[in-house]
Amino acid sequence: WQLKKNLYLCAMNIQDSRSLQALLDKKPVITIIPHTSPDGDAIGSSLGLYHFLRNQGHDVQVITPTDFPDFLKWMPAAQDILIYPNEERKVEQRIANSTLIFTLDFNNLLRAKPLTPLLEQSGADFVMIDHHQQPDTYAKITYSDDKASSTCELIYKTIVSFSSVEAINYEIATCLYTGIMTDTGGFRYSLTSAETHRIVATLLEKGADCTKISSQVLDSYSIDRLLLLGHVLNDLTYLEQYRTAYMYISSKTLKQFNFRKGDTEGFVNYGLRIKEAELAAIFIENEEDKLIKISFRSKTNLDVNLLARTYFNGGGHINAAGGSSHISLEDTLKYFLEVLPKFLSLPNAYQPMPTI
Repeated sequence: WQLKKNLYLCAMNIQDSRSLQALLDKKPVITIIPHTSPDGDAIGSSLGLYHFLRNQGHDVQVITPTDFPDFLKWMPAAQDILIYPNEERKVEQRIANSTLIFTLDFNNLLRAKPLTPLLEQSGADFVMIDHHQQPDTYAKITYSDDKASSTCELIYKTIVSFSSVEAINYEIATCLYTGIMTDTGGFRYSLTSAETHRIVATLLEKGADCTKISSQVLDSYSIDRLLLLGHVLNDLTYLEQYRTAYMYISSKTLKQFNFRKGDTEGFVNYGLRIKEAELAAIFIENEEDKLIKISFRSKTNLDVNLLARTYFNGGGHINAAGGSSHISLEDTLKYFLEVLPKFLSLPNAYQPMPTI
């Protein structure tokens, strides 16, 4: 790759760029895989890269380990994604035949369950593009930047450094804008940099329709989802002494409100709308997987990545992280209340904020 002189873009290093070029020159069978329960950044980055590689004449397929929310299924080529639980045989055959696999928006193969065993057995070369902390070492090429706002931002930089900004068309711009918008909370989170806005400006110039995208993602709730949100907020607990708000949803409640994939997206953020709150958490009982899914958010420099990694088998970013628990919902909540003061008293619970 010939890196452009547009050097505010921090792209892959030259050695990795050349290595990836060599892999692509072999005309590989390419598969792109985001994490389990993919969100806007995961789907946006996967489809953005998909459109770019397909436009370059490559054999490429996006596969998701699980289904993804309906409010993302309008995106260009979303209908071409293979969803593992729906098409197991096709997915297994595709992964077995793949010679190059991109893993996007995650940095540990355990985050791609139930595809993890298939990926571990694959003889393909792996390329990781991700913005979470502590990347694993499974990939031949790793492009990881935990200061980036989103994986979509990194895909943009990859495309521009590999080709040029002229390679960004309407489809790519739409997918990448969607991922950046959702992963920055509408450009509100701390990793939203001047560079992020420069990239978004280019995506708008390339045809991304911010009004349409925002409406598709944010104004497409079902009545059941709104009623579920009201139910959850009614049970919100605020612990003044810890500046912590937490919510929980049982599997019974999910059934009561006809839960569909993505219905709880963003619920955890409501806890941080309390003026004094520094930490918000939500605990969701997943009956099918027999676990409690946990999301953490924080203000200032309270490191919820440390909280998730230390106590809940998870990880993420300083201000946004997730984890899980394999005990009951009731016992998980008790455990959270037990470890919360311990976590807040850790000398490194508050981290220096990243320099953008």
